[in-house]
Amino acid sequence: MAKIKTAYFCQNCGYNSPKWLGRCPSCSEWSTMVEEVVSKDEPEKGNWKFTSSGVPKTANKPKTLTEITKHERYRIITDDNELNRVLGSGIVPGSLVLIGGEPGIGKSTLMLQIALSLKDYTVLYVSGEESEQQIKMRAERMSFSNDKCYILNETATDNIFRQIELTEPDIVIIDSIQTLVSPLIESGAGSVSQVKECTAELMKFSKESDTPVIMIGHITKDGSLAGPKVLEHMVDTVLQFEGDRHMTYRILRTTKNRFGSTSELGIYEMQSDGLRQVSNPSEILISQREEDLSGITIAAMLEGNRPLLIEIQSLVSTATYGTPQRTSNGFDSRRMQMLLAVLEKRGGFRLGTQDVFLNIAGGLKVEDPAIDLAICTSIVSSFEDLSVPHLYCFAAEVGLGGEVRAVNRIENRISEAEKLGFKKIFISKYNQKGLDTKNYKIEIFAASKLEEVFSELFG
Repeated sequence: MAKIKTAYFCQNCGYNSPKWLGRCPSCSEWSTMVEEVVSKDEPEKGNWKFTSSGVPKTANKPKTLTEITKHERYRIITDDNELNRVLGSGIVPGSLVLIGGEPGIGKSTLMLQIALSLKDYTVLYVSGEESEQQIKMRAERMSFSNDKCYILNETATDNIFRQIELTEPDIVIIDSIQTLVSPLIESGAGSVSQVKECTAELMKFSKESDTPVIMIGHITKDGSLAGPKVLEHMVDTVLQFEGDRHMTYRILRTTKNRFGSTSELGIYEMQSDGLRQVSNPSEILISQREEDLSGITIAAMLEGNRPLLIEIQSLVSTATYGTPQRTSNGFDSRRMQMLLAVLEKRGGFRLGTQDVFLNIAGGLKVEDPAIDLAICTSIVSSFEDLSVPHLYCFAAEVGLGGEVRAVNRIENRISEAEKLGFKKIFISKYNQKGLDTKNYKIEIFAASKLEEVFSELFG
């Protein structure tokens, strides 16, 4: 019988120690070290590391680059264009994808919807959280049906791999990785060692069999993926499913992608019969209003290759409790402080005694500096109580000297604004180089200073 060994693992970052520590040396968190049994027994029959007969698979041998045969990597194209865009135009065979999100946000709904929509592929949907009846009820509610989608209610990895050898699926979906248990580790499901071992077995299976595996993962209260940080390093792609459970819209974004861009996002609308793809998100991110209101502007931004028009909302009021408040939702508060300083120093607006509240409509989190001009205009509009015409939009960065700076891919931003019916767009004059304004019906106003923009808008 193998000797049983124990170790202490940090439940926050995965650091292990042979003895208990009050504070983790890696992440500096207190009281996170938990004792777990680590017993490397002989692997049982059915594990992916062994064949069905219990005989170990042939070990890999080193090769030179000239001996390695290069194959064209096709991608599995799903019916979900939003998922295809986020993954980089489809699912790569042999890839390991991890998708995380808050409880109830719709991760299982999205994955089941994807599994049932792949009519030309055999899909094995492994659920350790829901029963077969619950999954069937969800599928009937979404009005999806697929005879090639197999549902397996199992948590033991050896049984899962045994069923994989029998069904030979083209895609495997795991819901969720925290519920799986490997016979090689004698600790509870969801522990650091179990999550690492189960992920390692799935990674070995996906790479050797060239079968893509999509895993659903839990997140912690601060929004990061639960389990050791090494989990994100092991997988090929990390997706984040975001949104407010009380709102209808969901955002799928990439935080890591070995096969595509990490700046793409997909937008869905949660309905009673599942998730609906939002092909034109600019229409839902801009509120429908019949009259012009102060403090509201429209910015033309980019998320990866996708141009979006979003609504900026600002409220400036006199501070009544001494120290003025600076609150931003969906935008970096430090950058907002910088823009306020530019408006006070270069524009002459006395904002030092004003409360400033900034909101990006639709629940988006924006990092594109091209929305700087829209934010500055929104703040001045609320401060002076002068409205900006709702068919005007902005696409420019603002420097510390009050200059209006150029942004990349201005043609895409102008085309998106023109397509949605906007009459005028404000850009930097340094973006005019190589730009043929005759190709656009929308009026283009180019400025080099903030004063020029404010004079054009407010006189």
